Amino acid sequence: MRRRSPRRLLGVLAAVTVAFTLFSSATTAGAAETPTPAPAAAVQPLSTSTPVVFVHGYTGSASNWTTAMSVFRLNGWSSSNLFAYEYDSYGNNVTNAQGLATFVNNVKSRTGASKVAIVNHSMGGLVSQYYLKVLGGNTSVSHLASIAGANHGTTYAGACLIYTTCQQMYPGSSFISQITSGDETPGDTKYATWYSACDGIILPYTSTRLSGATNNNVLCQTHIGYLADAVVLGQIARFVAS
Repeated sequence: MRRRSPRRLLGVLAAVTVAFTLFSSATTAGAAETPTPAPAAAVQPLSTSTPVVFVHGYTGSASNWTTAMSVFRLNGWSSSNLFAYEYDSYGNNVTNAQGLATFVNNVKSRTGASKVAIVNHSMGGLVSQYYLKVLGGNTSVSHLASIAGANHGTTYAGACLIYTTCQQMYPGSSFISQITSGDETPGDTKYATWYSACDGIILPYTSTRLSGATNNNVLCQTHIGYLADAVVLGQIARFVAS
């Protein structure tokens, strides 16, 4: 068997060493180019610190909001940040809106908040809209949620026209004209409505919708049924927390 010279063996070893080094470098470079998975986007927590003012409808009261307040508490609100405004259903909605302005200012003073959210039902929509648009209350309101609000009036009010509030609630009234002319959703306030063809009291049922708002068509819910509808009330709580 022919023996290889020491010089030839050294050459072979050198070639092997170079090849191994090149292979290792290529492997390392390839590993460095492997993309690192991007970190998951942080989930923004919902804001449940905004005080909420509930505004009832015609012949309603603070007791209308028992279920709504329970739903809001389940969604993270403290009872100390939930308030119900009561007004005279048979008086004048201009006076009622002025009372709402005072009530909101008291809530802001009591809680230290710069803004509140308003959740209204039925004729409470008229009271709220007058406050936000005519009295400039939009600067104190972060969110407005109108549940079956009589925002453009309802012909059902024809049954109680002996009262000023019902006269104001009838479609085409000067009161309705004030709150619907021009911009229906003024300021930086976020507006949303919930309405249904099964309402039965707001006629036409599309009267609730506001131009510029997020208008939610509920498949079928009665006018009073909304007040106990935990699904819709949960949607409203999440809207206010957005």
